Amino acid sequence: MDPLSDVLSMLTVSSTLSSRFEARGLWAFRYPHYASHIKLGGVLAGRFRLQVEGAGAPVVLDAGDFFLLTNGQPFTASSDPPGPLQDGVQISRDHRGPDGVLRYDGQNAEGGPLAVMASGRFTLHGEAGELLLRHLPPLIHLRASDPGARPLVGLLDLLAWETAELRPGASLARTNLAALVLVQALRVYLAHAPQPEGWLGAMADARIGEALSQMHGDIARPWTVERLAQSAGMSRTAFAVRFKTLTGSTPLDYLGGWRMTVARNALRHGDEAIARIAERVGYQSETAFSAAFKRTVGESPGRFRTLSRDSAGLTPSA
Repeated sequence: MDPLSDVLSMLTVSSTLSSRFEARGLWAFRYPHYASHIKLGGVLAGRFRLQVEGAGAPVVLDAGDFFLLTNGQPFTASSDPPGPLQDGVQISRDHRGPDGVLRYDGQNAEGGPLAVMASGRFTLHGEAGELLLRHLPPLIHLRASDPGARPLVGLLDLLAWETAELRPGASLARTNLAALVLVQALRVYLAHAPQPEGWLGAMADARIGEALSQMHGDIARPWTVERLAQSAGMSRTAFAVRFKTLTGSTPLDYLGGWRMTVARNALRHGDEAIARIAERVGYQSETAFSAAFKRTVGESPGRFRTLSRDSAGLTPSA
């Protein structure tokens, strides 16, 4: 499995393509701080402005463009030029119709051009979500004209059709469509961002990305820095220096951390025997795994599983 798929598969994700917004005239809505979300959207018609507080100048989005908001900071969405600023949450409550579409007429709406956006969110939980979010910029703007954006542009017709009205199977269709938009958007960003930061930048680097793919593809293998350097086609020293520069961790620290992430996910969400988890993440014995797990997490694997189930209100399956 490639690193991006591996991380996304580890997320506890609640994904929704929940909103279609149609507006005329001049308007501006402010939205408050939000937690553990990626907000995504595509412009189906017209033009919008987006500005994340503390993240620089507004960004103008035209038809065919997509955006991701990642850092949870308050933001403003508006016409271009904007109208009077209002509470976006309250507007959503007051103007959403029974078909789920939010329709709004701002100042000078009569005869004005229609702006249409489809949007949704991913709620991310757990360590893998933090790994993804902390290396994304607060606002990612993907233009329809960007190289590699063709798959995203191709999704616009589906977005427009799926959000236009409620249809049978809408919940499943919208969730899966939102997931597809997210993956494609991250692909375009990774391929064309000037210099993605941290783990994402490492994944976009041809040589270090290959080493990451090797690790994620077989975390149980007894990897050494030498083997990983060989997979990247680099000397041991050059590989170790570049890996740490890009990820902030040594190769083996990164591998150990990912093994613990996989183990925590398995303990939290499944009933797999601890000995089997230990083997699957690369430990020769349950004892060695338990010692490493407690050193990293502060609890034994068994107690971590119990506490995780208790906090989530879950009980082991029969």
